[in-house]
Amino acid sequence: MEFPSELIEEAVKEISKLPGIGKKTALRLALHLLKENEATTEGLAASLIRLRKETKYCGTCHVISHTTDCTCKTINRDLSVICVVVDTPDLLAIQSTGQYQGMFHVLGGVISPIEGVGPDDLHIDSLIERIKLSEGEVKEVILALSATMEGDTTCFYLSRKLEETGVKITTIARGIPVGGELEYADEVTLGRSIVTRTNYSSGEN
Repeated sequence: MEFPSELIEEAVKEISKLPGIGKKTALRLALHLLKENEATTEGLAASLIRLRKETKYCGTCHVISHTTDCTCKTINRDLSVICVVVDTPDLLAIQSTGQYQGMFHVLGGVISPIEGVGPDDLHIDSLIERIKLSEGEVKEVILALSATMEGDTTCFYLSRKLEETGVKITTIARGIPVGGELEYADEVTLGRSIVTRTNYSSGEN
């Protein structure tokens, strides 16, 4: 693809790095921004820079926040249940169902030896510590991970680590298709999966 200028080419190269955006779409976006008034483009650039520099993660639940101590400790939610998710899109998907009123814990990924991601790279130890510090207030942990090989591996590892805490371990019902990503599930299916969650079994006696 030939570009009318190096500036356009550079912009297309950067925009096309975003997920789901090819070079043709990136070119349309770049040309659109050129047509907009300068304030619009500067506003977009400023908001992205602020997003990158000022976004923080809660030290307790690891949810994206504007502070390292988010509202997870003070919000009016069921403090006896923690729903473990991989990342923010999964959390937002579950919240949108309106079927879950408990707390969340973001792992920040799944165990994947192929990609070099191990248990120590995830927020697993902080989950265990969080449960222990609750002094019995946390009664249940829901493993809401995608039904993929990596998700199942992570669930198995978590279940073994959580055994020492004595909490009830459940998993979302398999209304979510095997191999499917949680964030792409429709709200009705995801909502029912939360409501009809089942006890988690590692498959070992």
